[in-house]
Amino acid sequence: MFRLTLLLSLLLTGVNAYSQSPAIHVLVALCDNKYQGIVKVPPRIGNGQDPANNLYWGCGYGVKTFLKKQADWQLIKQLPHPGNNIYERIVFKHRKTNTYLIADAYDGAKMKETITDFLHYAAGQKKTQITVDTATIRAGGHAGLIVFVGHNGLMDFTLPATPAKSDNQQRDVAIFACASKPYFSESIHKTGAQPLIWTTHLMSPEAYTLVPVINGWLQREKPAVIHERVAQAYHQYQHCGIKGARRLFATGW
Repeated sequence: MFRLTLLLSLLLTGVNAYSQSPAIHVLVALCDNKYQGIVKVPPRIGNGQDPANNLYWGCGYGVKTFLKKQADWQLIKQLPHPGNNIYERIVFKHRKTNTYLIADAYDGAKMKETITDFLHYAAGQKKTQITVDTATIRAGGHAGLIVFVGHNGLMDFTLPATPAKSDNQQRDVAIFACASKPYFSESIHKTGAQPLIWTTHLMSPEAYTLVPVINGWLQREKPAVIHERVAQAYHQYQHCGIKGARRLFATGW
């Protein structure tokens, strides 16, 4: 009955296709030596206005570059300047499930705006539709998994307000930023989203930890399983010891 209703709705509205499952929306705050309170990195990779060479986007372990190497994900679109504060948007399609992943590269100088958008999405606000070829992707507050990648801007400032949950949809969030659990807990509680993965201490928010989260979420793995996969990946690339990696990441409250 649901499939028939959806088909009739699509025919009546003239929309060609929707994602078969809730989309994944990733917000990347580009690494920025000048505008963020970070340990300085080499200037070429720490320019928050240059996504192509940025540590968290265009470098080898950046979100764009690393995802393009994943066999299960097909890059189907690259969009320059799709919105305010966003330098580039990339759209991937999962080859087996037809789930879409949208990743946005935010200006490193616009950290408040990036985190504000992230929290609005987590609360089910700022719902958007992105048309790619014949597909209409329900993103933003429509997404089922919303991910933040980058410096923890809440270490540097306090937001004036936090959006509250606006509907009955269940959403998961992952926050790859230093000590994201203690700094984001109050805000995430208010949005009503569930913390799938976040962190307890300082970390490097590179995409080798993003991949096990999005793949595990698609496969509906238990949070404990995803947590272990993330810890194993972080240890593999950082050589920090598996016990330390397990303590660094947390799932749930």
